[in-house]
Amino acid sequence: METPRRPEDEDGEEEGFDREQKRQRLSPIRHDSLLSLAHYSDDADEDEPGRQTLNGYQAGVNGRADNSEDEDEDDHDKENRNTQKSASGRRHRLVEIRRDCPHLDTVNRQVLDFDFEKFCSVSLSNLNVYACLVCGKYYQGRGLNSHAYTHSLEVGHHVYINLQTEKVYCLPDGYEVNDTSLDDIRHVLNPRFMRDQVKHLDENRPWSRALDGSNYLPGMVGLNNIKETDFVNVTIQCLMRVTPLRNFFLIPENYQNSKSPLVHRFGELTRKVWHARNFKGQVSPHEFLQAVMKASNKRFQIGVQSDPVEFMSWLLNTLHSKLRHTKKKNKSIIHDCFQGELEVVKEMHRRSLIEKMENGDDESKEGALRGSNILMETSRVPFLMLGLDLPPPPLFKDAMEKNIIPQVPLFNIFKKFDGETVTEVVRPCIARMRYRVTRLPKYMILHMRRFTKNNFFVEKNPTLVNFPVKNLELKDYIPLPAPKQNEKLKSKYDLIANIVHDGKPGEGYYRAFVQCKSEELWYEMQDLHVTETLPQMVALSEAYMQIYEQHG
Repeated sequence: METPRRPEDEDGEEEGFDREQKRQRLSPIRHDSLLSLAHYSDDADEDEPGRQTLNGYQAGVNGRADNSEDEDEDDHDKENRNTQKSASGRRHRLVEIRRDCPHLDTVNRQVLDFDFEKFCSVSLSNLNVYACLVCGKYYQGRGLNSHAYTHSLEVGHHVYINLQTEKVYCLPDGYEVNDTSLDDIRHVLNPRFMRDQVKHLDENRPWSRALDGSNYLPGMVGLNNIKETDFVNVTIQCLMRVTPLRNFFLIPENYQNSKSPLVHRFGELTRKVWHARNFKGQVSPHEFLQAVMKASNKRFQIGVQSDPVEFMSWLLNTLHSKLRHTKKKNKSIIHDCFQGELEVVKEMHRRSLIEKMENGDDESKEGALRGSNILMETSRVPFLMLGLDLPPPPLFKDAMEKNIIPQVPLFNIFKKFDGETVTEVVRPCIARMRYRVTRLPKYMILHMRRFTKNNFFVEKNPTLVNFPVKNLELKDYIPLPAPKQNEKLKSKYDLIANIVHDGKPGEGYYRAFVQCKSEELWYEMQDLHVTETLPQMVALSEAYMQIYEQHG
């Protein structure tokens, strides 16, 4: 039997290419065979011990090992390729590795976009997906009957990267390309951060240049508004300023044991926002939005405007439930950053006593019971966000026939939490509430209640809130618990993010003001638009939700 020539030999390459062309001419792909391409099994990854499928997502989101090479064996491969027996008894196909590839000059980085879901553009499968580095489209597999193989023959695009293992192959030849010039593509596909790099992320952060020549600052990149998703964009931009939360999600090892796709999608989005080697100065949160739709049972979805306060509350609670410690149920990075504690005193009438008095008891008995008619309950309640009530706007117009927009200091509406101010509530029952802060969080989220719903429409309160951007001292306005021994009372905060709503309720849009710590500047961010602004402009806006950082 004649020994087949090695692929390194040029004559062997030409002879093999001629043989492949003859085979294609003699056995063309028929139309009926194209219909069954999505159901082939010879190109699927073989199951390995420890691999799992997470709600339709590949276990590769947890950082699948690079040695989980896809197995693309069919009858033709078994005839032309050598195989070896591994120690576990499984058969591996020998794939040739080359450092030089004549098709690397066809790689087009301008069209590469890894922000969207990793689904084959033909079969819509998320198993064993490759990206064509020439046109940017996704195809499944690289065997003889695969979509990527067919695409390489029909269009002449030869360089493909596996979206999970990050290995690059040349099709239809089938050899692996090991070239360092492709490392920048791997970094865009899966951004990487070292722990030491994360610690110094806010120190002297240099500007980066995109492929189109535009400059962008890592962490201050725009987010694509896919359709009515500005409420998600402003929430993400604000959470990206919370340093411990950002540092936690920049290292995938911190949450590799989580089985939630939402956690891993949020981590990928965080790494892309702060990555300094992106091909473009913007990020599309498409994969994150898909995970949000699934985790929220379409409570938040693309194309439907929602409230960023509701989304922030849902996102923080969901991330906490997916990240909490197995032994300490209430321990997570979310609670470490945002959780505080309130003392709530609730006063309400005893229904039983009221019913007795209504049933015709004599007046003397009614007077005797009147003193004990109030039921008081005191409890400690944890919180992630504090809601502040705005004073009602005036009903009348001024001499110029324009509505008077009132202003109120933040300290006035913050008196709600001084332990003495009474707040009347109707639901779940009529009661009088008093709140007092007993533990301050490291990062305090404030929510101004601007929107009120009635049976007919939604009203917006346009009252402006005057707040300090620096050095918000809470101890001067609300009573705080005494610190423990050898501890200092930390009651001073700085604003790091501010969400604003513009326009009419239900028709307006959201934008965010965020602080860049490396430059000590403020930026206004509205979807893809990122512009530098002054701190004075932040204080003049209709604040809707704010995040304050505690002084260290």
